[in-house]
Amino acid sequence: QVQLVESGGGLVQAGGSLTLSCTASGRTFSSFVMGWFRRTPGKEREFVTSISRSGGITKYVDSVKGRFTVSRDNTKNTVYLQMNSLKPEDTAVYYCAAVATMTRSFTTRANEYDYWGQGTQVTVSS
Repeated sequence: QVQLVESGGGLVQAGGSLTLSCTASGRTFSSFVMGWFRRTPGKEREFVTSISRSGGITKYVDSVKGRFTVSRDNTKNTVYLQMNSLKPEDTAVYYCAAVATMTRSFTTRANEYDYWGQGTQVTVSS
C-alpha cells in the first residue's frame, strides 16, 4: 500500500508564493506518474498538473500555466508544487495523487489515479 502525505499549505496574500510537498511511502515512487488536484466547496475536483516518472514531462491546467511549477525528486520520494503569483481563486484543498501503472507520461483524469493524499488547505487572501 502506498501512502501520500502532503504538506506546505497555509494562508498567503494574493501575489505570494507557497510550495507544497507530497512524500510517498514505499520503494516504487520513481515508477509513479504523479499529479496534483484541487477542490473548492461546491465544485468538482480540478486537475492542476501532472508529471512523468522521470520528471521530464509535465502538464498544467491553463489557469496555472506560468505560475505553478511541478517537480519531483525520486531520491526523496517527493513531488513538489511551487505556486507563485497566487490568486484568491487558487484557494482550495490541494491533493497529490499517484498512478501505479501507466504507459502514458501523464494524465489529467482523476479516475486514473490509484492513490491519494489527505489534502492540504491553501488559502489566498485578497
